[in-house]
Amino acid sequence: MISKTKNQGILFVLALLLVGCGQYQKLLRSDDVALKYTFVDSLYKDKKFKKALPLMEQIVPIYRGKPQAEPLMFRYANTFYNLGDFYLAGYQFERFTASYPNSDSLEIAAFRSVQSYYALSPKFSLDQKDTFTALEKLQGFVDKFPDSEYRQSCNAMVLELKSKLERKDFDIAQQYLRISDYKAAINAYENFIKDHPGSIYRKDAYFGRLEAAFMLAENSVSYLIKERLEAAQKHYQSFLKNYGDSDKRGAAEELLLKIKTRLESLS
Repeated sequence: MISKTKNQGILFVLALLLVGCGQYQKLLRSDDVALKYTFVDSLYKDKKFKKALPLMEQIVPIYRGKPQAEPLMFRYANTFYNLGDFYLAGYQFERFTASYPNSDSLEIAAFRSVQSYYALSPKFSLDQKDTFTALEKLQGFVDKFPDSEYRQSCNAMVLELKSKLERKDFDIAQQYLRISDYKAAINAYENFIKDHPGSIYRKDAYFGRLEAAFMLAENSVSYLIKERLEAAQKHYQSFLKNYGDSDKRGAAEELLLKIKTRLESLS
């Protein structure tokens, strides 16, 4: 035991000397795995993750299956996380949880993994594949650790990601309206209303559907105008039922007046 402690002390001193002498490149070319491990430990504790990573990549395969592998693999994943490489961080943390299911670091590793997937979610205007993946991973974490201290953080991330998907779906409907594809806009607004019952954009979706329905009628061939105006009138009633006291009621009533005037002209 004394001999082992002494050897560890010597390695630590050598690691410090390497830092002080700037011989990092020599260590990278060295075959001294134990010294590299000690140096990695020192760099990691000093939060010098960029410098620690190349050494970790050299020694991780060598230590696999050994007692040192568990803490090393956790630090390896966490290094990617701290460097902002969230694809590799998520992947490596998942490898860690699969390889060490009884680890004391299991829960924090699983949480860091879902944090990584959450960080990969792009802004709402881009493809949301990574957002859906993050939501799946977060649900998996909550299912596995229902009493976790990180549950509240997970719920906050889920709420933010779902809000992003809502914004994406609403923006798609708005885009159809802007480019005058009124049929597609109506369908998109209806899908939004059905899929996002608690959304902050729900009122605007009801109004958007009404507006799109009126514009569709206005731009229809003669034999479809009456039928589509009547459909728009129903969308007004639906808006009134759900958001009759909202700030958009005035604009909705203006559309209703146009609908009625147009219907009267067709009588």
